[in-house]
Amino acid sequence: AQAGDLQAELRAAVGDIRRLVHGLRPPALDELGLLPALRQRVARLGSEASAVRNEPGLVITLDAPHDLPPLPAALEVAIYRIVDEALVNVARHANARHAWVRVEAEAAGGLRVSIADDGDGISAERGTGVGLLSMRERAEELGARFMLGPNREGQGTQVTVEFSLPGGQNTGHA
Repeated sequence: AQAGDLQAELRAAVGDIRRLVHGLRPPALDELGLLPALRQRVARLGSEASAVRNEPGLVITLDAPHDLPPLPAALEVAIYRIVDEALVNVARHANARHAWVRVEAEAAGGLRVSIADDGDGISAERGTGVGLLSMRERAEELGARFMLGPNREGQGTQVTVEFSLPGGQNTGHA
């Protein structure tokens, strides 16, 4: 009986470690790379949002270069988590029909990531939620600029994060 208890505790501990590691760095980043992992997450979130609404609900489009240069692991995780958190917010709160994720190289050697939607927009009190604070903290930890406001058409919401790449390397569109 004692061996069985020990085995169960060991299994639980291994499960806890797996969840912790997944929380630190999603396995999809290692298995696929940043852009394919984002494409996979965008597709999954769009279908999950539609299933929750029980109608063809949220259409999410990812606009990104074909490839990016190698990025530091912390930067990949931050981009992935910020995009994920922003899209979860859109799906839960925005009443949006469309969301757009754009990853673009900047001429000065930076990387800009923006997530926009055509939903209800964000009120001042909603602008301080845990998800938004988490995104802002992730960005600022890496010295990035975090901006939140209406999307380019003046409706819905847009989150924009501008990252400086180490050494100012230019990403180019491969």
